[in-house]
Amino acid sequence: MKFIKATENDIPLIQDLAKRSWENAYAEILSKKQMEYMLNTMYSKEEIASHLHNPDYHYFLIKDENNDSYEGFIGYENSYEEKTTKLHRIYLVPESKGKGFGKKALLFLNDNVAQYGDERIILNVNKYNSARNFYESQGYKVYDEGVFDIGNNFFMDDFLMEHILKN
Repeated sequence: MKFIKATENDIPLIQDLAKRSWENAYAEILSKKQMEYMLNTMYSKEEIASHLHNPDYHYFLIKDENNDSYEGFIGYENSYEEKTTKLHRIYLVPESKGKGFGKKALLFLNDNVAQYGDERIILNVNKYNSARNFYESQGYKVYDEGVFDIGNNFFMDDFLMEHILKN
């Protein structure tokens, strides 16, 4: 397994991986219209490019070297809050789940966050997404919840989770 720093040339791949992952992860949680709206806004070429131009925002593609295939990606932002990195995106295609890619991606994130000097990682997870169980198994805890207006009469109903890095 290899983590490859994404560039603007990788935007179509990131969009494809997001779509494939979302169609599986959110099929029974979000309406088709909300899913399309979120993918079109959160994963537009312009939105991803703006992240890639932010020196604190990092995208890495997750590549399975054995199969020479891309299995997903991770996107996070250092210094989102004081001493805190925000994990904005971690998505795996359905066929790669349960193979350790997610666990290794979070370990990769921990190492990068620690090297940067942040001490805490936060994320939002949909209240009905089973990924919450995965995050809890990796040491994340719910510290709050919130409903967020994302426009177009759509909302995200999320748990806010955190992981405190050991010194």
